[in-house]
Amino acid sequence: MTTTALLVLDLVGTFAFALNGALTALRATRLDIVGVITLGMITALGGGVLRDVFLDALPPATFLDWRYLAVAAAGGLLAFLTGHRLDRLNGTITVLDAAGLSLFAVTGALKAVDLGFGPAQAVIVGAITGVGGGTLRDVLIRQVPSVLSSGLYAVPALVGATVVVVADVLDTRGPVAAVAAAAVCFAIRMLGVRYDIDAPFPPAVRRRDDPEGRGTGER
Repeated sequence: MTTTALLVLDLVGTFAFALNGALTALRATRLDIVGVITLGMITALGGGVLRDVFLDALPPATFLDWRYLAVAAAGGLLAFLTGHRLDRLNGTITVLDAAGLSLFAVTGALKAVDLGFGPAQAVIVGAITGVGGGTLRDVLIRQVPSVLSSGLYAVPALVGATVVVVADVLDTRGPVAAVAAAAVCFAIRMLGVRYDIDAPFPPAVRRRDDPEGRGTGER
């Protein structure tokens, strides 16, 4: 995959994350234009900033290329202006969001490996890159982070990052391995959305949107 293609995909993922993050914030609480755009940008860029801080790769890459900031701000602004009309595009936004998650998890793990970090650290950093922004957003709007409470989100990121690390250990790194890792992450995320699959809950815990316990095995 060329550098240009990777940049385009990265910017598309950034835009999707910002749009989805801002829409989530709009649905959860009352915010003005500054709040919506800020939370959209945090969702899109927060994971990458956390990654670079943990890897001591400073200043964070986000602040070295204005295009990331501009694209993230545009996603947040679009959500603010047309949020009431975007519900019909939920499916498209979800697909783009899953693509962004996959790309960020893979690139995060690759960066950790390139800097000489161990397999476990690379997997963790890859997952944080994918889910860190959404977690920061949820904390700021005083919600339990959705990545910790519903849907398959962290699991696909962890699996995708693990594929990257395994490829590195087997000395088969390259564009094909990176694409395969992203595809695995994307497939797991979309299967979770399609079939409403959650990571396991304790037996006695019911989801808030599943009061009868259908998603936990409780009857």
